[in-house]
Amino acid sequence: MSYATINPSTGELVNEFAEISDGDLFGVLDRAHKCYESDWSRRSIADRAEVMFAVAAKLRENIDEYAGYATLEMGKLTAQSRAEVELSAKILDYYARNAETFLKPTRIAGVEDAVVQTLPIGVILGIEPWNFPYYQVARVIAPQLMVGNVVIIKHAPGVPQTALALERLLESAGAPSGAYTNLFASNEQIARLIDDSRVRGVTITGSERAGSAVAERAGRALKKTVMELGGSDPFIVLEDAPLETTLDAAILGRLVNAGQSCVAAKRFIVVGKDRGSEFLGGLIERMKSIKIGDPKDPQTALGPVCSEPALLGLLDQISTAEAGGAQVVLGGNRIDRPGFYLEPTIITGIDPQNPLFLQETFGPIVSFYVVENEDEAVDLANATAFGLGASIYTADLDRGKRLANRIDSGMVFVNHPTYSLPELPFGGVKNSGFGRELSELGFAEFTNRKLVNVFPAGTKPRRPVTA
Repeated sequence: MSYATINPSTGELVNEFAEISDGDLFGVLDRAHKCYESDWSRRSIADRAEVMFAVAAKLRENIDEYAGYATLEMGKLTAQSRAEVELSAKILDYYARNAETFLKPTRIAGVEDAVVQTLPIGVILGIEPWNFPYYQVARVIAPQLMVGNVVIIKHAPGVPQTALALERLLESAGAPSGAYTNLFASNEQIARLIDDSRVRGVTITGSERAGSAVAERAGRALKKTVMELGGSDPFIVLEDAPLETTLDAAILGRLVNAGQSCVAAKRFIVVGKDRGSEFLGGLIERMKSIKIGDPKDPQTALGPVCSEPALLGLLDQISTAEAGGAQVVLGGNRIDRPGFYLEPTIITGIDPQNPLFLQETFGPIVSFYVVENEDEAVDLANATAFGLGASIYTADLDRGKRLANRIDSGMVFVNHPTYSLPELPFGGVKNSGFGRELSELGFAEFTNRKLVNVFPAGTKPRRPVTA
């Protein structure tokens, strides 16, 4: 596995980084485990929060530097890179402010002197992707460091400078050696870490294939995992949805981060033939007018996809869909310029036998469907192995809420594209994974929820002991 910075807007190799040696690999784990046992888990909540607040402040103070790494390494528009850095800082602040409340022992009603404590469990291994290189790490390290765990992160091979910047950031904010460690490691080395008894939990954001491999390995070692995997989110437009604002939301929901988001809107499902034709026309008009270019240019609305293999994979999905009878009504081609650029693409006529019907498209591609009624819309929305997010657009909020309860997903937004806040739990069902990140739910994923029940000395047992 090669860790390298390749500028997606030019195709230029900027720098390469060596993987860790086998000899150093377990030195990292030794240091992290020692930090957990003798330092970090013993610190007060206030001491941990001081570090988290400092990390958040440094992100904001140096936002251009940190945003620049993301734009350089994965082609994210500068404005979106800055927004990601700011969101990451908010997540760090959120857990620093709320950890004391989340860690407060909870009493069990009806049982005298019985409480549940929330305690750390040790070293947590995080395997993170390239598409949101700050946000996806922040939603792991903020809750886990605040609960008292320590974290080792294997970041994606395409964002090594971002990964190193995060490690420097934690160190400069006062995190002790071993509390947070970046690791340039191979898949085989990561497997050996999962096997080690000192690693107590594993969280991954990635593909179904990667999630399955990690879950299998961790399962054999009886370790807790959190899986944030792919998504093929439906974007349902009912007959009464206001056209113009819904079209604006559709562009944002599909093309943010060049469409490279697990929770991007990917399958557009419009109710009604006339509304479907009207909506498709508006979508084509808007996507045609999008300015494509250098992600550092503030006028650019769509940058490159992250890599040459990613671009070739998208082109293959398009050609396979066409061969299966689908129609490309807009785009579908590589743009003739340096870098990894794909035309904004809309595909219609996708029947259930077409390979695209069941695939996730991780780029600026819209799969477009028209159905006759809301029941067909729900059936089509649920006709996928994924279940991450969904959006429903309607003027009738009660109707939107009713339909939201029928969608098989971890998140549903009515009249808004999917989005993230520190307070909102993030996660899916089915092949999109299990477990939650963000909010109080994400705080408790890798903890020991320990029961402590105290009785006066000399108390007679109330019932026979059972096992």
